[in-house]
This record gives sequence, C-alpha cells and structure tokens, in this order.
Amino acid sequence: MSFEDELDAILAKGKDKAAQDILKAVESTYGEVPYVFQFMKDNPEIFITKVLHNNAIQRSSALDAKTIELISVAVSAAMRCSHCLKLHIRIASNLGIPDDQIAAAVFLAGNLVNASVLATATRHLDEEREVCRVCEIESGACEIHGEKKD
Repeated sequence: MSFEDELDAILAKGKDKAAQDILKAVESTYGEVPYVFQFMKDNPEIFITKVLHNNAIQRSSALDAKTIELISVAVSAAMRCSHCLKLHIRIASNLGIPDDQIAAAVFLAGNLVNASVLATATRHLDEEREVCRVCEIESGACEIHGEKKD
C-alpha cells in the first residue's frame, strides 16, 4: 500500500477505526502486537503517525524483511532492550530466519558494543592522562610538576 493510500484509508475511516485496523494488521503480520503499540493505541494520532513513520522507512529501504529483522535483533541486543529483543527474535523466527543467523546478529551486536565501550573508555583514558589531578585540585606544587601550573 502506498503512502497516499494509507493516508486516504485513515481519513476515510477516522483515526479511531484506523488505529484498530492497524493493530489488527500488525497482529496478522507479526503474530502479536508490540507492547509499545498496545500502549499507544489510546492515543491514535501518536500511534498512527508512528506506524506511518515505520512503514515509510521500510517502504523506502532496499533491504528485505529478513535483513531488517536481523538488524532489529542486533540493535535490540546492543541497546539491551529485552522486550524488543524477545519480540524481534520471535518475529525473525516467524519469518523463517534460522537460529544460527539470529545468533550471528546477536554476536555481531555484542562485538560492536564491546568495541564501542573500549573505544570510548580508551579515548577518555588518553584525555585524562593529560590532566594532573594534583595540579587541578591543590593550590600548591605537585610532585610531578614541581611548581603549580597556571
């Protein structure tokens, strides 16, 4: 369905009926309704615009549904969002993605998170080596610099 078709359907049905229909379509597609969508359903304007945004991203993507879901698994794992991760693992399984591919996405996410932690921490460590805590805190001379640095 095109963006214009989605908008026309929402306008024709009204926001409340459109929100209900979208929830049914999501459940039909994924086998369940994500918690965040359940939470948003009482605010149809927010819910509908969120779904329209999601659909626009997927429609404009050159990636297939399985690749998008593996990315969703990896990002959920990297963000440590257990609710998202469980949902996206179930969806990936429902799409027929084998467990070894889902595990590979999780391992890649873990590797990137590990690299991010190390890169950030080592940069800060290098920056902190340039700061003398004694000179920074005390008003007198330190053992390293002799005289107080100005």
